[in-house]
Amino acid sequence: MTAIGDKLMPASVDFPSDKQRLFVRYFTGILIDLVVLNLFDEFSDRVTIDSFSISLLAAVLLQFLLKLTIAVEHQVGKYFRARTGRTMVFLRFFFAWLVLFGSKFVILEALSMVFGDKVKFTGIFHGMPALILVVVAMLVAEEAVARIYRQLK
Repeated sequence: MTAIGDKLMPASVDFPSDKQRLFVRYFTGILIDLVVLNLFDEFSDRVTIDSFSISLLAAVLLQFLLKLTIAVEHQVGKYFRARTGRTMVFLRFFFAWLVLFGSKFVILEALSMVFGDKVKFTGIFHGMPALILVVVAMLVAEEAVARIYRQLK
């Protein structure tokens, strides 16, 4: 070990690989989603999850589906960005909105298919506003953690 100032540092530092960075990114996202889900379960009567282990599995599924949604939205945007004209700009935003909004129906159905009554979003429109609120809270929390992380350089 090499002494630097008052701190001891290893003689060499192995920088993380791309796979390691990706793992940490998704692992952190799942943990953030888990916290958000459980906070809504505890403090909202619109979100009900039977157990912690079910909420962990739901967080993994949500993380996967949200990343898939964002990837699809980026591909749709890329398709329309390659074309010119006001109509293409309108279509890019319209289809991005359609993918982002429509994905919530897919997510709600996927949660229902996988977990049945063990994960419930209730209220008007079969719990859609509750799900949207949870997803927005997850995305805001993930972005907040990412911004804090970037500031630590």
